Amino acid sequence: MFDYIQSPSVIAKAYMRISAYLHETPILHSETLNELLDAEIYFKVESLQKTGAFKVRGVLNHLLELQEQEQLPTKIVAYSTGNHGIGLAWVAKMLGIKARIYLPKNTSQVKQQAATHYGAEVIYTEGRKEAELRAKNDSANGFYYLHPSDSDATIAGAGTMCYEALQQLKFSPDAIFAACGGGGLISGTYLAKELLSPTSLLIGCEPMQANDAFLSLQQGHIFSFAESPDTVADGLKTLALSERTFYYLQKIDQFLLAEEYEIYYWTAWLIHLLKVACEPSCALNMACVQDWLRNQQGSKKILILLSGGNIDPILYREIWKEDYLLNKPKR
Repeated sequence: MFDYIQSPSVIAKAYMRISAYLHETPILHSETLNELLDAEIYFKVESLQKTGAFKVRGVLNHLLELQEQEQLPTKIVAYSTGNHGIGLAWVAKMLGIKARIYLPKNTSQVKQQAATHYGAEVIYTEGRKEAELRAKNDSANGFYYLHPSDSDATIAGAGTMCYEALQQLKFSPDAIFAACGGGGLISGTYLAKELLSPTSLLIGCEPMQANDAFLSLQQGHIFSFAESPDTVADGLKTLALSERTFYYLQKIDQFLLAEEYEIYYWTAWLIHLLKVACEPSCALNMACVQDWLRNQQGSKKILILLSGGNIDPILYREIWKEDYLLNKPKR
């Protein structure tokens, strides 16, 4: 049983360790959206990160920490639905070490190509479960196994996204919204907000059709899917939380779910309003924000973590088959 949480100070240390290697991604807002929802909504846009997603933060912190301890491996292995693999490939290339990544065959093409572009050995599997098993097995063959979210260093690195955002905002938002796949981002976000903005609510978001974290919190124990759930939010097709991230998730304030239609709708609207790439896996935050605002009085200041923008061109065309923009958002 996992039963401890890191000191929030690890986030500041992680940020000092990795910030020189990465972009300081911007905070954007939309006056149109704020007027429609009667709120002040700020988006931390990690789609403009060097690898197009926040995952590189956790990988970089993990491997640089090993390097500081003179324990940097010569070869690393991971499984991924895309963004973790891309981040791993990029960091491995920078540090001059071999990377092997197992990707399910249904991983979006743009994410497959990015991982290959950075020089990683990419091996395709029939599904996520096989990818995870084969990556773990390679740890017996001299590879260092780097889980997408289940380590203190990876969680601390992921939390630097919110840490950076709160420093940029210079005020405490009423609520912070973050999507949950394996739970690494929201675990790190919890530490960041405890360090810089403890009065802010932290609200987790998940697809209705991939709601293992929601069910885990509801049932009081980790719920696991037998197979990858069917959702357009491909970065959130996690089979289960780890004991570590489940422990963190029990500390957050609320957990909300988004329907598939809402995820498509908000992906289209955020791309339209912000003029940046936005994966469905983080656009779903806005569905949960809209739901949350309906039960609030007065205007609220909200920070949303847009965790990635590696959106597949096929999916992009699929999104615009329906004219979601005809239906304006409302509170």
